[in-house]
Amino acid sequence: MAERPVLVLGSTGYVGGRLVPLLLARGHRVRAAGRSVEKIRGRSWGDKVEAVRADMHDPDSLKRAAEGCDAAFYLVHSMTRPGRDFAEQERDAAYNMVRAAEHAKLKRIIYLGGLGEDREDHPLSKHLRSRAEVGRILTLGPARVTTLRAAQIIGSGSSSFELVRYLADRLPFMITPAWVRTRTQPIAIRNVLGYLAGCLENAATAGLTLDIGGPDVLSYAELFHLYAEVAGIPRRRLLPLPFVSPRLSSFWVSLITPVPMALSRALIDGLRNEVVCRDTRIRDLVPQDLLSCREAIRLALEKTKQQAVETCLFDVGSACMPEWASADDPLYAGGTRFEMGYRARLQGDPGKVWEQVARIGGEQGWYFGDPLWRLRGFIDRLMAGPGMKRGRPHGDRAPRVGDALDFWRVLASDKGRRLLLLAEMRLPGEALLEFRMDTQWENAVDLSMTAKFLPRGLTGILYWYAMYPFHVVLFKNIIENISDLAGTILYEPARRVR
Repeated sequence: MAERPVLVLGSTGYVGGRLVPLLLARGHRVRAAGRSVEKIRGRSWGDKVEAVRADMHDPDSLKRAAEGCDAAFYLVHSMTRPGRDFAEQERDAAYNMVRAAEHAKLKRIIYLGGLGEDREDHPLSKHLRSRAEVGRILTLGPARVTTLRAAQIIGSGSSSFELVRYLADRLPFMITPAWVRTRTQPIAIRNVLGYLAGCLENAATAGLTLDIGGPDVLSYAELFHLYAEVAGIPRRRLLPLPFVSPRLSSFWVSLITPVPMALSRALIDGLRNEVVCRDTRIRDLVPQDLLSCREAIRLALEKTKQQAVETCLFDVGSACMPEWASADDPLYAGGTRFEMGYRARLQGDPGKVWEQVARIGGEQGWYFGDPLWRLRGFIDRLMAGPGMKRGRPHGDRAPRVGDALDFWRVLASDKGRRLLLLAEMRLPGEALLEFRMDTQWENAVDLSMTAKFLPRGLTGILYWYAMYPFHVVLFKNIIENISDLAGTILYEPARRVR
């Protein structure tokens, strides 16, 4: 009988996206679960796994995903969803997992949680307390739970590493909260993956709570200094002040770094808690060579410079098509949905046109009105949105479903045909931006750029009309500049699609 598949929840996240190929390389069958099957299939390993849809807040989908599996990795969290009580979201998801485990008769769950001890004189932050609560909830079911508790994960693209990297690279002098003196025990992403896979393969780890960390224990100030040394930049000057609050720090960090404010606030609030391993049993149960903090930083920097980052913190995000985008109900049911676009017919190589469309965003820019795009991104950062700082985490390759792209998320990327983006900036509504190519005959293609918007209340309607003049100017010029850069000829200027 063939080995039953291993369920990976959070398979397209930072850790899950790296764990799946490791499990495949070790000969395991993998069932990768996520809210968007297309996002899973867009990964480099997507055709090697069984992709299933599972929403942690949809119990039935979770039960279906777990059926036929013996073990599951629980690698999901809700910290990046602004405007929601992430602790409540985490609690709901964990209870749903318990029900799914009971329904599917799962034997094991391997959960990646956070380090930290909850003491009366020094209580855990809301984030770390929630992580610990999830671990306790998972043990209420029939499956034997292995909980791995980690501090900061050091690796290219990890939230902890990117926070340190951007702050150290951009600020030679920092006024910080007193938490920079707190001790921590970071661990390299390579070792985290080794422990996760090793626990699956060692039944003796079932039912245990184990601390995982690297060989170094240091303060956050020492971590900044070590990064500067490895990166070859001058030593950073830090001034810890007791009155600098986590809320103020997270706002400042969100302006300087691309780490979302919701995530940075949760992380910074947790930095006041000492996170050091008290239990080293894992080193005997799953032996491996532990990378020093210096070596982990060096490897992460090399990956970043080579643009060879397998996964990053921006991979977390919904790539599901909004219902309103395809439904016609609002048009006759009293609802409101706006749409406007421009189209031009180009003569030339359609492949060259697609190359330009696929390169949009990041350092390349948006082909016209870049100062306006940056201004919109700056306003978004002030409103705790992602802004434009995410750029193109995927480098020069064509966007895949689920990729972040400035303040957008890729919903569809069909080579030579379509690029569909979902707005993740703060808006009084929901927005889509679509580039579509329709081949007419050999070396003739229609290129269109269309915005769709579902407003939320009167504010959303006013926002659409305020942005309308900018859309008219931007869309027309973007299409014509794409044509120029692709070396094609315009049959006629870009015209409004009616």
